[in-house]
Amino acid sequence: MSTPADKPADTKGETRLGRPTDPGKRADIIRAATRHFFDSGYAATSIEQVAATAEVSKVTIYNQFGGKPALFAAAVEAECERIRGHFSIDDVGGTSLREKLTTIGEAMSAFLSRPEMVSFERRVASETEREPGIGAAFLEAGPHRMKRAFSELLAAMNEAGEVEIEDTMLAAEQFAAMCKGMGDIDRRFGMPQDEERDRDRVVGAVEVFCRAYGKGNCD
Repeated sequence: MSTPADKPADTKGETRLGRPTDPGKRADIIRAATRHFFDSGYAATSIEQVAATAEVSKVTIYNQFGGKPALFAAAVEAECERIRGHFSIDDVGGTSLREKLTTIGEAMSAFLSRPEMVSFERRVASETEREPGIGAAFLEAGPHRMKRAFSELLAAMNEAGEVEIEDTMLAAEQFAAMCKGMGDIDRRFGMPQDEERDRDRVVGAVEVFCRAYGKGNCD
């Protein structure tokens, strides 16, 4: 049975696609891929370059990831996981709804305004033009996952009687959109961060959200 020229035959007894592999080796491959993809771009990165940096064979990469699109998706997921460490709503402090929302809004605004995050989103957006699946992988690993987590928190607040929300996913989107405002777009197009205006957006978002969904316990 013939093998495509860009996918060498497995002549070294390497792990077949789908089987467990050395976690350390897989992590090395993803780190190498992330470096090349986000430094050079998707089109300019080859499996050979990633293999050389990770000190593995092309066969290993193909066996574990199947090809470049899946390898990029893995790199995006890993980067989202790393960046997500700077934003969490698992331990929201405060006693009132206003305090909790302010904590979340400030964390969200700070997270999205990080130069690292802005650069990452630009790179993913540019690569999505060539490979639509790249954008889908980013959305699922990053924004959509965070929205679900916030929606679950709002659902818990609903059960506790702190808010009255029929569609928590929509409410999560509304709050995030208000906190971001035009600042998110400004930063993507090179405008400097305006921290004072960012704070004003969060204060306004909390006020609107409390009036729309709060049940008298905002203060």
